[in-house]
Amino acid sequence: MQRKFRLTALGSTLSILMLLGACATLPPGGGKDPRDPWERLNRTTFKVDDVLAHDFALPVGRGYRAVTPAPLRRGIANFFENIHTPVVMFNDLLQGKFSGLGQETARLVLNSTVGVGGLFDPASAVGLPKDDNDFGRTLGTWGLHSGPYLVLPLFGPSDVRDGLGKIPDSFLAPQNYIGNKNWFYTVYGLNLLNLSSETLIPTYELLDQQNAFDRYAFARNAYLQQREFLVHGDTGADSDERELQKSLEDDSGPAPTNPPGK
Repeated sequence: MQRKFRLTALGSTLSILMLLGACATLPPGGGKDPRDPWERLNRTTFKVDDVLAHDFALPVGRGYRAVTPAPLRRGIANFFENIHTPVVMFNDLLQGKFSGLGQETARLVLNSTVGVGGLFDPASAVGLPKDDNDFGRTLGTWGLHSGPYLVLPLFGPSDVRDGLGKIPDSFLAPQNYIGNKNWFYTVYGLNLLNLSSETLIPTYELLDQQNAFDRYAFARNAYLQQREFLVHGDTGADSDERELQKSLEDDSGPAPTNPPGK
């Protein structure tokens, strides 16, 4: 029932954005980025997300910070990081990262027991730092191309590969299996508060500080560069990477599409 409601809401949002996207305009003088064939629709989604973030999510997150003591917020953040660990473990396994799998398994056991269900993080204190992983990176490791850039409603920057990767990851999230409806929405709401405080506020503070001429292009280039590094690491960090970094500094310049020698 809860999953059906979320899918219906997402479908309605996508339909509205597709209609709005038909009226969206591209910035004058900007070259078309081949990584972003759906730029008109993506810009519309980005604008809607931007308005929702500044008018709703960020004020809620700042209010949450104001009324919730920092140690309690840290405990809540630790709890959600801990229950996210099975997602990381699963993708470490699929990518053959057995050292990372062992570390995340040890973190889960230690934080779930000594850390009182994940409210505390003794694993980091004993030299087991947290890591992250997801199925989008798994698909990239297996050789699947990222596909076109895609801004997801409410989720923000993505691409086709990473967007599809969110589906199997969601099946590994323990909170999605809470049977009691009241508890489900309580945990879901608390997670949204945590995300707004721990992720959304820092992200938008960084974006707002850039004073970018084209916020959309800056966010797109930053996302694609980060994901490329997470999937492929330092491999191929040649002049193409330096040009991509320059495009970030220029705020709106598209990244190169045909790396030399490839």
